[in-house]
Amino acid sequence: MADFRRLLLGRRLASDETHHNRISNPIALAVFSSDALSSVAYATQEIMASLSTAMGHGGPVIAGAAAAAVFGLSVPVAMGITALLIILAFSYRQTILEYPGGGGAYIVAKDNLGEMAAQTAGASLLVDYILTVAVSVSSGIAAITAAIPALQGYNVSLTLLAIGFIATANLRGV
Repeated sequence: MADFRRLLLGRRLASDETHHNRISNPIALAVFSSDALSSVAYATQEIMASLSTAMGHGGPVIAGAAAAAVFGLSVPVAMGITALLIILAFSYRQTILEYPGGGGAYIVAKDNLGEMAAQTAGASLLVDYILTVAVSVSSGIAAITAAIPALQGYNVSLTLLAIGFIATANLRGV
């Protein structure tokens, strides 16, 4: 089992080797803000597709009066998203001021609300990360299979392959 693990992930880095793997601020921003960036990349399309389905127009491909009805909601949706981003930025600013040395959702919740709230925050972050990967990768694969129709029957397989590749790369420290 250890040989398989070493083959898959490579050798462990010694503690004195880890300082060579630090990343610059611009790269860190791209890596650690991927949740927000991925949401911006596909959120509007997914919101419109969901609204289309909820309004009984049958799904993401709509035209005519149905399209006008759904897209008429785009301004209120955009205003709601903007309001949420303002609240989020305000919340992050307060957290940074209160915890200048760093403090994620778990620490902030534990200090202010107790252990159970901290565990809930940690679990919700785990679910959020899993859903972000699942939705981001499936959205990307949907775009690829739309561009290459011969791959359309392989969406699930391609998605699982991409998630496996990303997981391996992350476990390796890339």
